[in-house]
Formats: sequence, structure tokens, C-alpha cells
Amino acid sequence: MSEHRDRARHRRPHKLLAVGLPLALTTAGVLVYGTDFVPQRASAASAAAAPAWATATADGFASVSALGQNGTYGGRDGRTVTVRTQADLEKYATAAEPYVIVVAGTITMNPVGKEIKVASDKTIVGSGTSGHIVGGGFFLGQGVHNVIIRNLTIRDAHQGVWNDKEHDFDAVQMDGAHHVWIDHNDLRNMADGLIDVRKDSTYVTVSWNKLSQNNKTFGIGWTGNVTTDITIHHNWFRETEQRNPSTDNAAHAHLYNNFLEDVANTGITSSYGNYSRGGTRMVLENSYFQGMRNPVIKDATATVVQRGNVFSGTSGRNESGGTAFDPRTYYAYTLDRAADVPSLLKSGTGPRTAIGTTASAEAPTKAAAATTLTVAKDGTGQYRTVQAAVNAVPTNNASRVVISIKPGTYRETVRLPSSKPHVTFQGTGGSRKDTVIVFDNAAGTKKPDGSGTYGTSGSATVAVEADDFQARNLTISNDFDEGANQSLSGHQAVALRTAADKILLDGVIVEGDQDTLLLDTAAKDRLGRVYVTNSYVVGNVDFIFGRATAVIDRSVITLKKRWDGTSAGYVTAPSTAANRMGILIANSTVNGDVSARTFHLGRPWHAGGDASLDPQTTVRNTTLGAAVRTTPWTDMSGFSWKDDRFAEYRNTGPGSGPAGADRPHLTDAQAADQEIADWLAGWTPTAS
Repeated sequence: MSEHRDRARHRRPHKLLAVGLPLALTTAGVLVYGTDFVPQRASAASAAAAPAWATATADGFASVSALGQNGTYGGRDGRTVTVRTQADLEKYATAAEPYVIVVAGTITMNPVGKEIKVASDKTIVGSGTSGHIVGGGFFLGQGVHNVIIRNLTIRDAHQGVWNDKEHDFDAVQMDGAHHVWIDHNDLRNMADGLIDVRKDSTYVTVSWNKLSQNNKTFGIGWTGNVTTDITIHHNWFRETEQRNPSTDNAAHAHLYNNFLEDVANTGITSSYGNYSRGGTRMVLENSYFQGMRNPVIKDATATVVQRGNVFSGTSGRNESGGTAFDPRTYYAYTLDRAADVPSLLKSGTGPRTAIGTTASAEAPTKAAAATTLTVAKDGTGQYRTVQAAVNAVPTNNASRVVISIKPGTYRETVRLPSSKPHVTFQGTGGSRKDTVIVFDNAAGTKKPDGSGTYGTSGSATVAVEADDFQARNLTISNDFDEGANQSLSGHQAVALRTAADKILLDGVIVEGDQDTLLLDTAAKDRLGRVYVTNSYVVGNVDFIFGRATAVIDRSVITLKKRWDGTSAGYVTAPSTAANRMGILIANSTVNGDVSARTFHLGRPWHAGGDASLDPQTTVRNTTLGAAVRTTPWTDMSGFSWKDDRFAEYRNTGPGSGPAGADRPHLTDAQAADQEIADWLAGWTPTAS
């Protein structure tokens, strides 16, 4: 940007609206991008790139860092394999190394009731709606952790006895496991439980599942210890008699936006709904109970705090009492209206053809078929360059076009014009580092035609001017060498520029030095919403900047030293228009291999000296490394940050600090109006 002056317990909150790859690990201030691998073809199971939704990370308590585990991301560091037989499923599920295991087709368990013993660091996910496990399920034993079970139908181990005391055939049973996410499954008609969370299993999230046609549906506990932390949200319990769930001695049980339905005049009648037992502390919010008998009950020793629930045609006990806890102490979340829950869950639970974001009252829908154009540097695709594929996209295309980019380094600049919306750049390698689009223009670089220099915005390696753009599983970089170009005036060097609305960046790396990520709009009076999730943004000076309404969620913001080895910089430089939202960093990590107290979180960019702008950056629920200054905001080009909108909320880590005149914090009431959903303003980012 032309106005830049280059002047020298274990709880971690998380947020909904997550799609894509997991939050990365950071150790001793050094960024770790994750394990790279070259898929090898197995003899009986095919290796494949994971679908975009197959490696998403958990929300709720499963997202909390604890017990040596940084949230729940399953097998994302391992190979992706597709299985069609019980032998292959068991082979990979029990392996010591991480895997994303895609179940394609129906696997019937032999013997009936078989529960495969899943090892740590696994994602087991159905391929579209085709993944069925019949007559058995999964067992997660003591110490097993970081497991995702997603998008499967697990069914029909029932042995003909309704209150079966002989057969312990569960869909998912865990005894002493931690960091488990059970999401978007159809679980039904088992001999015992659909889900049993037993023996101090903890940091568990159960979301967007349909649980039906069962007696003892969902049990939690089986120990005298008050240990389990569990989140249960957006699940549809239909025609289930008991344990909906029964929650025994849970330290923190957060239930919200669930739908419990007992249909009249059927053979299954509910005996009770949500049960808080023993020493359980339960928060029950915005759920909908239809026709249930005894919808909410509790022991004298347990607590239930109810808020915003709807009861229609229910009878019997409906109890609450005691004090529980504030779930937002541990993670962020967004409540849907209780009145919307039945329709939302009827259409949104269970396996999906494609899973996107399901964190608002807009239910996911089946994705339309997309046109795919293949790019391969070695000539094995339709095009050798990304720009050539972009050029082939029809003007004013009405539906999604996926540009599938094979592994390789593509040294080129790419421009996606506004006339080509609905485009996805999809890297196909095992790692987002395998597919790299890179160039080295800077603001001061002379154009080849002699018409002047590129300027900041023109320096972008990738420029996106079209609405509804998505990028996944790749790296976009600007490797301009400042040290070798000290005589050049204008070292701003953009890796990615967006100037459009509804931009989703999921599981990408955007790296550079100064001005890495320019989040712009098509015009000052145009809205430009950007959602960046589970990604890395790397730089040193004003490297997240612009006037867009942008969310950086569940990502790693990595601070780099300057070209001369010094540590000094600024993370954000918003140029927000008045009455718009600016830059929100949420549920993320800010750190890097730089000196302590050398980086500001932001400064106000009044582009062109425009005093009418009202720059905004909010950093909330984020871990701040020691590099962050104790006074994290600073002035820019004669404009005081105190005249604009800069604030923090519930940040942690050595770079965090108490509220003060030079470090404003939002109040709880203010923070309630600065959630991710407030930024996105009715848009639900969904992987397509």
C-alpha cells in the first residue's frame, strides 16, 4: 500500500463455521505446516486426495487444546485411503500412523456386533452418502485420541430384543478416549447404544447426527469421576426411547440446538429426554422438544441451566436448577433460533453428498455438479498454467467451475476477472505445500511494457476479482527478494489480492513479507466478505490489510523477520469504510520465530489520506505469542488508532494482556455483537 511506512486447565477457545484442514501445530514459536507425504497405492484400498470436507476440524469441546492434544483434526497428517471391505477398514483404522479413511459402499460386519478398535489420529468418513457400516461399529479405547467419525450410516446390529441385555453392540463406543468428533452420521437400530461415551472419555463433540429407532440411545458416564467435557449440538433424536442423552457425572455438558421428536401413534414411546445425573453440570440451550415425555430431568445432585428451549406437546418432568458454567469460557459458538431447529435439522443432519458449513439457520444443500478443468505443469492435464484454465472458464458462468491443480510450482501471475464467478482453485496434492502458485512482482517493479510500475495492488501473484471464489489445499506466495532489491522504491509485494464478495480460503498458505494478503472490495461502496479458515498467513509488515469485511478463523498467523534479520512489524492494516465491519481474527494463533515484543497487532490505514474511513481490527479468542507488544496498536500516517476501532476479547498466551487505555478490551455485551456471523452478515461459507 502506498501509505506504508516501513518503520523500524489447558483450555483454548474455538469457534464454529469451520471447514477444511485443521489448525496447525506451533512449537517454540516455529511454524509447522504438517506432515507431507507421497500417497502409495495399497493393494486392497485405493489412495486418494481427501475431499475438502473430509479433513475438517471439530468445534465445541473437541476443539479445546488439552491433554497434549491441539484440538481434534483426525488423520489429516496421513494418507487418504478409500476402503470397501471390512479387512481394509480394520487395517487402516487400527494402524499406528494417521489416516483419512474414506468408506465407499456398504461394509457388513462379520461377526455381527463387531466393533473395530480405532487407533489415534484417524478420520473415518463416508464417501458422499454411500458409506454404510451394517451390523457393527467402532470402539475407542483408553487413551485413544484425535478421532473423527463423520458422514457415515451405522445401522442394524439389532438382534430382535428391544431391551437387549445380552448384546453390547454399539455404533460408537469410547472407554477413556479423548478428543473425538462424531459428526453428520445416521445412527440407528443397534442392539445397545448408538453412542456410548464412557469411563472418563472427554473433549468430545457430537454434532449434526440423526439418531433414530433405538432404545438406549446415547449414554455418557459409567464412572464416579466428574471428568467428561462434552458438546452435543444440532442432533436429531427421532423415535428413541431413553438416554437422549443420559449424562452421568459430566464436568461440563453443553447441549444446544438439538431436536428431540417422539412421533405419536408409533411403536416407540419416549421415557425421557435429556437427563442430568450424578454430579453433571449441564447447559441446555435453544433445543426443540416435540411430543417427548419427561423432556428434561435431573438428579438432586446434578444441575441443569435451561435457556431458550421450546417444548411442544410434551408432558411430565421438565426440570432445571443450580448453576452450571459459561460454555464461551471454553469455546465460541453460534446459536440458531429454537423455532428453526426442526426444519434445520430435518434437512441438515446425517450424511451429506458434500459437507460444508452448518453453523447457522441455513441448512446445507446438495451441491450442484461442477465443471472441472485440470492443470498440470507436466502436461498431463488439460492446461499447463493456472491462467490458461482461468481463460477457459466461460464468461458469466452460472455454476461452479473447479480448477483442479496438480502438485507442482507454477511460477506465474493469475488474474480471475469479475466476469468469471463461482470458481474454485483446488490443489490435489497430499499437502497444501505440494501445489504452489508464486511470483515475485513488487509495487516498484517495472512493467514489461514500460508503462510504469505495478503498484501495491498490481503486484499480486493471484488477483481475484470475481464473486464466490474458493481456494483450498494450496500455497499462494510472493517471493520478492527485498534484500537483493534495496535500490527499488516500493517493496510491497502481494501474494493474494481479493476484490470481490463471498471469498472462501480454506486450508491454504498465503506467504510473503510486506503486504502479503490484500483483502479488498470491488469499490469503496461495495461489500466484500472474506472467510479464511484453517490456513496460514505469513509476513511481517501490514501483511493482512485492506477494506474488506474479513474473518481469519482457526488459522495460524506467522510473524517473519525482516529482510535484514530484524524483528519489527504489523499484523493488520485495515482501511474499513465507515459503517462496515473490518478485520476479525478469531480462534487463531499469532506467533513466529521473532523477538519478543516487536510486533503490533495493527494500525489504521486511511488509504489516500481518506479521513472518512473507520478502520477496524478485532482480535478475539486467540493465542498471542510473546512477539506481540504490550501496547498492540499504533498510529499510521498521521492517523491515531484511538480514533478508529481496535480491540481485543478473551485472548490468551504470553502476548495477551489486561485491558487498559492503550489496550482496549470488548465487554461481553460488545463481544456478542462481534461474532463471526456478524461479520459474514447472512452468508454461510460452504465448500463447493
